[in-house]
Amino acid sequence: MAAYSYALQVNKCSLQRPSLPHKIEHFSNPLSTSFKPLLRDLDQFPNISVDVTKAIKETSCKLLDAFVDFIFEFADQPLLPSQRNFAPVEEIGESTLSVTRVEGTIPDDFPEGVYIRNGPNPLFGGLKSTRSIFGESDHMWVEGEGMLHALYLKKNGRIRGSWNILYKNKHVQTDTYKMEKDRKKPGFLPAIEGDSPAVLLAYLLNVLRFGVIDKYLSNTNVFEHAKKYYSIAENHMPQEIDIHSLETLENWNVISGSWTRPFTSHPKKAPGTGELVVIGIDAQKPYFELGVISADGKKMVHKADLMFDRCTVCHEIGVTQRYNVIMNFPLTIDISRLVLGGSLMRFEENGYARIGIMPRYGDANSIKWFEVEPCCVFHIINCFEDNDEVVVRACRARQSVIPGPNSRVNHFEKWLKGRSSKDERIEFTKESTFPRVCEWRLNMKTGEVREKKNLSGDEFAMEFPLINEKFTGFRNKFAYLQVVESTEISGSGFTRFGGVAKLHFEEKRIPTNTFCSGASFVPKPGGVDEDDGWIITFTHNENENISQVYIVDAKKFTNEPVAIITLPSRVPYGFHGAFMPLES
Repeated sequence: MAAYSYALQVNKCSLQRPSLPHKIEHFSNPLSTSFKPLLRDLDQFPNISVDVTKAIKETSCKLLDAFVDFIFEFADQPLLPSQRNFAPVEEIGESTLSVTRVEGTIPDDFPEGVYIRNGPNPLFGGLKSTRSIFGESDHMWVEGEGMLHALYLKKNGRIRGSWNILYKNKHVQTDTYKMEKDRKKPGFLPAIEGDSPAVLLAYLLNVLRFGVIDKYLSNTNVFEHAKKYYSIAENHMPQEIDIHSLETLENWNVISGSWTRPFTSHPKKAPGTGELVVIGIDAQKPYFELGVISADGKKMVHKADLMFDRCTVCHEIGVTQRYNVIMNFPLTIDISRLVLGGSLMRFEENGYARIGIMPRYGDANSIKWFEVEPCCVFHIINCFEDNDEVVVRACRARQSVIPGPNSRVNHFEKWLKGRSSKDERIEFTKESTFPRVCEWRLNMKTGEVREKKNLSGDEFAMEFPLINEKFTGFRNKFAYLQVVESTEISGSGFTRFGGVAKLHFEEKRIPTNTFCSGASFVPKPGGVDEDDGWIITFTHNENENISQVYIVDAKKFTNEPVAIITLPSRVPYGFHGAFMPLES
């Protein structure tokens, strides 16, 4: 196992389903309200009786399903040989599988807990495209129903140094997951990427048949608040889960409906108070709202419309001791653009980019905006205050891999070439699309912006950052990121990560043709230093088709893993993971 050192140190629907939950019909996702103009005429007949309306709906249901079955052809999006571990797996059932193969030793002071990683696991064979006389629409590579993969680590009290280790997986059973599972075949038409007429018709038919525009995926992250655990993707509210059984309990209807839009996939706990800071976007005004939820999860402490003039896709929010950090970058959703024949979601190369610093309980007028060079940021590493400056560290790319190439353009180079701007010829390459670590220093007094690009060097692209969460919002010296495989040039947006890097800076390599996902920092009980703890991550060896979990000592980062746990089931690549300590 090799280690690489860096010289730089960083301080771093359904109308036919009468049982459709009330909350689905009235929940606002980022796209649903944008569809209202297309349905406005339906509200001109308020005196139609409920019974007649219900009868019409039930009669129309079968006709609509027959229309879809006749007009639309569902097809699986193919995976390349190098993408085989992105293929979905089956649930293992209600039982858990015992894990007995462990190389090395799990430290005695490693905390008991549950390591959970979320990720897409599409129903019915994989991501879909639909073809019809109206054109083609496609699932994006980030879609697919969420599946939780959990590793349970509990000490065997009878034998010192012995651990009982169990593995379990389970789909997150959102409302739309249940709808489609009951049908036993694909039902929702892809409604984000593709030919404009096909996407618009998908909107209409999904609403008429299911009551919502698109599926609630819940495939991106897991988080804890007020001793409850949630699965999340930013097209819906979080789903509360039981981390012991992985059962989906209910949607988190925040504070009796005071929040009526989705969450970001990365809400943040405010330093000092433990309040949860969330954001939510919509494709019509108000485009962007921020909320602060009490530490006990029972009260919406603050909510503000930030008065955006566009719907910008914002995947994460930053927090410092006093401020919220808002990323307003030019990856946008625009229903008008779609109606005119363009893409619903697009990275606007010539669009503006700015970072907003907002007092914790401020409003739109209290935000101080800093103009920065146009770019795309999905993940923030950390933010903190340094005298008059707010420091923002993030994974920055010149372009966006979302929505990315679709199944009809299965070559990365063609996708990049096709997205070149007529006004500004930007070179679209792997180097410009995969992110590097960046730092912005924003002076709250002078308005000056100091930017440092490529803190990790030009050679390595990095994503999915994590830190010791005790340092969220404070100055930190260390961060850990998954390293994009050096040979990666994905033709459909899928990316494999061949290692974990510690900023400060050392890279932790894993064996050749082995890739990781869902890395998480596990603090050492009673630890004092920032890097007192371990990195835990799911890995997959593509040579042997074996999935494992690595545990690496964060202080001795260049050493071999302290333990390698071989799993009884393949774990597809996914997104974010978290370690949840068990309460004694």
